[in-house]
Amino acid sequence: MNLPFRTLDEARVSGKRVLARVDLNVPVENGAIADATRIDRVLPTIRELTSKGAKVVLLSHFGRPKGAPDEKNSLKPIAGALAKRLGKPVAFAPDCIGTQAAQAVAKLRDGDVLLLENTRFHKGEEGNDRGFAKELAKLGDLYVNDAFSAAHRAHASTEGIAHELPAFAGRAMQAELEALEAALGSPKRPVVAIVGGAKISTKLDLLGNLSKKVERIVVGGAMANTFLAAQGKPVGKSLCETDLLETARAVVREARSSGCEIVLPIDVVVARQFAAHAPHRTASVDDVAPEEMILDIGAQSAARAGAMLGEAATLVWNGPLGAFELPPFDAGTIALAVRAAELTAAGALTSIAGGGDTLSALNHAGVADRFTYLSTAGGAFLEWLEGKSLPGVEALRRSA
Repeated sequence: MNLPFRTLDEARVSGKRVLARVDLNVPVENGAIADATRIDRVLPTIRELTSKGAKVVLLSHFGRPKGAPDEKNSLKPIAGALAKRLGKPVAFAPDCIGTQAAQAVAKLRDGDVLLLENTRFHKGEEGNDRGFAKELAKLGDLYVNDAFSAAHRAHASTEGIAHELPAFAGRAMQAELEALEAALGSPKRPVVAIVGGAKISTKLDLLGNLSKKVERIVVGGAMANTFLAAQGKPVGKSLCETDLLETARAVVREARSSGCEIVLPIDVVVARQFAAHAPHRTASVDDVAPEEMILDIGAQSAARAGAMLGEAATLVWNGPLGAFELPPFDAGTIALAVRAAELTAAGALTSIAGGGDTLSALNHAGVADRFTYLSTAGGAFLEWLEGKSLPGVEALRRSA
């Protein structure tokens, strides 16, 4: 795939100081890393750079320290975890600019790895201050961005520094952009999108952009309730944005004018309590009682959507279809996840999914490793689906 930016294939790194922007902002609970996925995603880039003789200097943010040093948001504990997973020592510097950082970089030998302290300990990071970007750039000979998950933020370490040094995409960044290009840039058609979640208000830009690029959008989750109510269907005590009924109708009209079908549930699983294993029943969307709430799509809706996946060549998925964290209201999401995984394994479907709840749901269904690509990028993935330009990506494009 021809990409409009440079990758590591074009970088000459032997003996060079490579400033690599990674995302080590991993969840930590009781002093232990709860999910090391983001660390694992950047290991291939770090290993490739070290194997080619680069002096690797890692930049990352961690938490929200508000532009000043904050011990609880220090990256120092992450250095040990990274070293363990990398299988080689990772040095640590207590600052990301200035004398201490420069001295730590100067000690590096070819193939060594150094992690600098949290970039957000300086106000210039989130302010994308050019002076701060230049101070970072002094520590490297070239720049590699491997943090797609931070690419939607125009910060000094994600955007500004790319204008100061020769800039390249790391392997995780490259894989993400290739997957997204395969999803919506120049996908195999037909394309089906699955969009779930709680509120239509948070997905308006997403729905608007997708409706111009895909043939069908399967809507689930609580946001489907707003669409059903807009059609005059009873939704009982379900979560519903009643002030957005006309907006929902407009989304359907605009999608139709673009040749896109909005697919809503035809049957739903309802209960009177929002609790695991609460007494429940499956009902037609015309038969939801006033005291009931919709907590999942029904079996007929799941089967219909599964058949649509069978007709598709590409799937883009963002958001679960029901309250998947509460069994048995996970059945609809699991059914479609398994169907998508089977089609992907058979070579009949390119499947790309992203978003925290989506990944949790696919892991819950036991099929996360059977999708074509899973994005861990969160906000960046969503903004890309919304059709917005990502500063960290655009900076690479301009420097190519």
